[in-house]
Formats: sequence, C-alpha cells, structure tokens
Amino acid sequence: MTWLITGGAGYIGAHVVRAMLDAGERAVVYDDLSTGIAERVPDGVPLEVGSTLDGERLAKVVREHGIDGVVHLAAKKQVGESVQVPLRYYRENVEGLRTVLSAVTDAGVPSFVFSSSAAVYGMPDVHLVTEEAPCAPMSPYGETKLVGEWLVRATGRATGLSTASLRYFNVVGAASPELADTGVFNLVPMVFEKLTEGAPPRIFGGDHPTPDGTCVRDYIHVVDLAEAHVAAARRLRRAPGAGLTLNIGRGEGISVREMIGRINAVTGHDIAPAVTARRPGDPARVVACADRIATELGWKARHGVEEMITSAWAGWIHGHPEAARG
Repeated sequence: MTWLITGGAGYIGAHVVRAMLDAGERAVVYDDLSTGIAERVPDGVPLEVGSTLDGERLAKVVREHGIDGVVHLAAKKQVGESVQVPLRYYRENVEGLRTVLSAVTDAGVPSFVFSSSAAVYGMPDVHLVTEEAPCAPMSPYGETKLVGEWLVRATGRATGLSTASLRYFNVVGAASPELADTGVFNLVPMVFEKLTEGAPPRIFGGDHPTPDGTCVRDYIHVVDLAEAHVAAARRLRRAPGAGLTLNIGRGEGISVREMIGRINAVTGHDIAPAVTARRPGDPARVVACADRIATELGWKARHGVEEMITSAWAGWIHGHPEAARG
C-alpha cells in the first residue's frame, strides 16, 4: 500500500515514514515545512509541500500518487501556545483535519490513522487511564484533538472509512541523531537545555499528591510509537469499517524528579533541579493503560527509559555540539 503521511517531515512523522518503509510499505510525505525539515524525508520518498487547508492540492496528491491510506500527523501541538491563539489551533487542527478527510473520502481511500493525544483526558483521577476514561481536555490543543477524534469517528461511520485514533502519551527519543526532536517544549529537551547551560532543571510544583510531590507521567520511545502506527495501519487494511481508539504508552509512571535524576545519570551531569510554582492545569498523574492496544494490535513498547534518554541526548548533541564539550 501507499500511505500519505501528513506532517511526515516532523519529528514523529519522520519516524513513522521510516517505520512504514521498514515494514515494506510505500510512503508519500505531505508537509507545509512550517516546523518540519525536508532533510528528514528519506531519499526516494516523494515530498509534497502544501497546507492541510488546501483541499485542491490534497486531492491532487492523493490522486496522482494512488494513495491507499493516510496517517494524519500534521497539526499544531504546543499546549501553551494554544491558550494564546486558540483560533489558529482550531483552524489548523480541526479545519485542516476536515479538509484532509474530505479529500480522502472523495477519493475513496479506505484507511485513516489519526494522531491524537493523551491531552484529551485532561486531569484523570485514576491510577491507569483506559480509553473509557472521561475526556475533559484542559487546553485548546487538547480540545482540538478530542474534536478531531469525533470528526474521524463520525466520518468513518458515515462513509465506511476504517479509522484509528491513537492517543500518544509523552514521546521521547530518536531512531538516529538527525531525527531528534528539535523543539524545547517537553520535559526531556527542556532539561537538556538547562544542563547544557549549567543551570538547574526546573520542576513545576513539588507538592502534587504523588510519592515525591512531582508530576508522574508515562514516557514512550518514538520508535515504539512509530511501530504502533504501522500496526494500526495494517489492522485497518484487514478490517474494513473498523473504528479504533487506542492509548500508546508503556503503562509505567515515572515522576519528573526521577526522570531528571535519570537524565543526569545518562548525560554525566549532577545538577539538582529547582522546584518552582505549579503550572496551571498540570495533572498530578497521567499514565496509560496499554491493554487494549496489546489486544487489538499485538503491539507492546520495547524500549526503556534509559534508551529514550540516551537516544534523545545523542540527538541533542547532534544539534548542540557545545553540550558534548560541557
């Protein structure tokens, strides 16, 4: 099959493209390169530059490349920014998705994998979050992902499109240094930035109702995440009309303080973190129940936290050579 990967020049998208190729699938990348990097796209994989809001261009790309399925990753994803510019997030994430779905259904493409997020859950008050947990997102970003799931599900029911919405937990790591996350918006790169400066990493809130007072999260290696997309894509091919909603996590919670300790150990630093005020809306604990994806797709995460940190650090050094000298 030939899969169109929207956002395929981005951090996660580039890993999905490689996972697809490794699995013997064909891929075409569609990306506006606003945050994506063209050099991430492997040789031999077509790169079509365009916006998900451009329905005519999307329809042309789907038609000319004979697309059999779509993995839709293109979206705005900064929680804080979404609070400041919600209209931009609804336009890019919801209207962009609607435009892609329109092109897909008009062309009769049978399979659609949607990149969702654990942000749809908001502040769940449970030990492990199942897919049946109530969804109460705390930001416009999370809202757009939940609305996106509704739109994907409704389209599948109305047209017979096979769909899977994948709720990512905290993505870390890289398959190779040049594919590393270049943003500094998530915990691991934020800690790397502080360590490179010789400054204490920040912990937002030390008084949460958790064993050490810091937030607890579920971290997933980006390579495992990419392989989950391949498993979902292949399941949809075998199950016309399927409508899946799946968590992608490891089911293991790690506190922010513990994660910073592990990062210090892996990178050879010994800089104690500084505790600052809580961030509004930060849930104390969000850890996936990953039972459903194991049952539905036969998928299970293979990489541990040290592997995530080590590969992410190699990518950080690749982009910040001064970190290695420090």
